[in-house]
Amino acid sequence: QVQLVESGGGLVQAGGSLRLSCAASGRFFEINTMGWYRQAPGNQRELVATISTGGSTNYATAVKGRFTIYRDNAKNTVDLQMNGLKPEDTAVYYCNAGFRYLLGGPYASWGQGTQVTVSS
Repeated sequence: QVQLVESGGGLVQAGGSLRLSCAASGRFFEINTMGWYRQAPGNQRELVATISTGGSTNYATAVKGRFTIYRDNAKNTVDLQMNGLKPEDTAVYYCNAGFRYLLGGPYASWGQGTQVTVSS
């Protein structure tokens, strides 16, 4: 089992910055890919960015050049630095982690979500 706790969401003006943080805890053998997803009202949940254990990253086209994902394998944390925020970025952001036990997996865990609101 993996619990994910997010922080850093809030209200910011267009062009501003926010940094989201997510900490994983619980019983597991290994956490693999970690990432951030978001869901705006009326929309499906969509990928924002992911990062592998080895540091390989993937970004949604809409956030490339503006968002950066980081992880600390030793601390089991993943952060999302968001710069140049736009009103279109307004959504609930969810932390995600893929993990496995010694003899089972992979499984997925999700955070509770944190609201990011970007004003015009």
